[in-house]
Amino acid sequence: MTSSQLILLFISGSEILLLALLFIFYVRLRKSEALLTAMQEGQESLVNKMHFNAELEQEIVESFAKRQVELQELETQLEARAAELRKLLEQAETISRSPQFLRELIFTGRKKGQTIPQLAKATGLSIDEVELILMKAE
Repeated sequence: MTSSQLILLFISGSEILLLALLFIFYVRLRKSEALLTAMQEGQESLVNKMHFNAELEQEIVESFAKRQVELQELETQLEARAAELRKLLEQAETISRSPQFLRELIFTGRKKGQTIPQLAKATGLSIDEVELILMKAE
């Protein structure tokens, strides 16, 4: 073989080798593109999930704020009811301690056969006070 044929053979072999290397590079580039595409899809999925979680968290915060307002309203209503009940209890105590009510309680108890000590205990008066009320009634 002549030197020009060897050079031509060497150049052809180099071109074939370069072509093979170019093909291998192309195949690896395609795999990298496929991997990059899969990663982008995964990233989009992750972003969508994060967006969904952010919306869900916002709904939870809004729901919590709404429940807080409802609880405050209920507390206000409860305080109003408690004040009303205290007022009613005070009125009931006032009525139960009125002399007219105590007299009626003593007379009714006496008619039912209760003893003077029992009446004194029920009304919170002394035995002498119960006897005095009964004596005034006779």
